[in-house]
Amino acid sequence: MDLDQLTALRTPEGSAALAAAAEVAGGDPLAAAAALRSAGIPGGLAAAALTQAELRRRATGKFGPAAAGMFLTRAGLEQATRRVVADRRAERLRAAGVTTVADLGCGLGADALAAARAGLRVHAVEADPVTAAMAAANAEAAGLADLVTVECGDATAFDVSRVDGAFCDPARRRAGTGRRIFDPNAYSPPWDFVTGLAARVPRTVVKVAPGLDHALIPAGAEAEWVSVDGDLVEAALWCGPLAGVPRRATVLRCKEGPPVNASGREGAPSHHLTGSGAEEAAVGAVRRFLFDPDPAVVRAHLVAELAADLDATLADPSIAYLYADAAHLTPFARCLEITDVLPFSLKRLRALLRERRVGRVEILKRGSALEPEKLRRDLRLAGDEPASLVLTRVAGAPTVLICRPVPAAG
Repeated sequence: MDLDQLTALRTPEGSAALAAAAEVAGGDPLAAAAALRSAGIPGGLAAAALTQAELRRRATGKFGPAAAGMFLTRAGLEQATRRVVADRRAERLRAAGVTTVADLGCGLGADALAAARAGLRVHAVEADPVTAAMAAANAEAAGLADLVTVECGDATAFDVSRVDGAFCDPARRRAGTGRRIFDPNAYSPPWDFVTGLAARVPRTVVKVAPGLDHALIPAGAEAEWVSVDGDLVEAALWCGPLAGVPRRATVLRCKEGPPVNASGREGAPSHHLTGSGAEEAAVGAVRRFLFDPDPAVVRAHLVAELAADLDATLADPSIAYLYADAAHLTPFARCLEITDVLPFSLKRLRALLRERRVGRVEILKRGSALEPEKLRRDLRLAGDEPASLVLTRVAGAPTVLICRPVPAAG
C-alpha cells in the first residue's frame, strides 16, 4: 500500500471497489480477483481493495464491526491493540484526570480512537507516511476527526508540553520485513526514550510485549499483563500517578458479554489480581483439585498471590500449577478435578485410558518436553469418554495427571 493507492481507495470508485471486494473476500483469491475484473474495476485498484477486504475480515476479532470501515496494513494490524483493551486503557486515563494525550507511534490509530471515544483530545504521531494517513482516515471514518489530530513525524521530537498524558507503543517489528524485534533497545522509538518519557509527562503509559523481562520495568512503575478470554495479549507500564501497585494481572472476559460501565460505555468484564510480584508460593503434595492459572497471572509473577486466595500450593517450585483440597470458581484460573496421578509411562497411560474407554483428550502441559499431538497419536485412543491429561513434573519427576473439568456454577 502506498499513498496513491490509499487516496484511490478513498474516492467513490475506491469505495465501490471496497464494497465489491468485501463480497468476495475470504474465498479463493484468484476467483475474487476475476470477479472484480469482470465488474470493470482496474487491476491495481482491485488488488488494493482485495487486500483491504481481507485485512478487514481478519481485523473483526480485534475491532468488531468497526473493522469494516478501517484502513489497515498487515504489520499495523498485528501490533494494533484490541478494542476492548484500548477502551479500558482510555477509561483508566480519563479516570486519572487526563484530558489531552499524546499517542507517540500511533500506528493505525487503535489507541488514539479509544482515547477519543473516552472524550480525550488526542495528538497522534506516526513516522510512516502511509500509516499516518491511514490513522487519520480511520479517525475520520469513526467520526472522531475533531478529537484526533495525526501528524507524520518523529515521535521523539513531539512537544509533550502540549499534553497532560502520554501513551507510547514502540514498534516491535522491523520495517519492510515485519519480523519481531525482541531487543527493546531496537524498538522505535528506542527504549531509552520510552523509559525517559515519564520524567517529562508523569501520566505516561507504555505498551510493551508480554514477554518483557521484569528487570526492565522502571522503578516505581506498575507493570500490568492483560489477557482476553484466556489469551495473553499485551503488557503495559503505568508510570507516575498512574501506578497503583507493583504488578497487576488483568483478565478480560469478552465472552461474558459487553455490559455498560460507569461512563455509559460498553466494556468487557474485567478482573484484577495485584501484588508485589516477588512472593513465592508454598510447595506441597498433589491434592484433589488442580488450578491452571491464567497466563496474565503467570507472567505478572502473581501465582503466589493466587495460591493464597485459593489456599493452594505448588507441587513443584518451578511449575505454575496449583493444587488445593477444594474447588473454587475464580476468573484467574481454570479448575480441574484430579482422578489419577501417574509417573509418566506411555504404556501404563495407554492401558488406563483404554480401560476407561477414553477416546477424546485435551492435553495441557507445563514443564514437560512431550509434544501433545505426538502423544495423542501414540495413545491410539478408542472410546467415547472424554478426559483431560496434564503433563507436568511433581517434585522434579515427570508426571501425568488424569483430570475432569469442574463444572461452572449455575
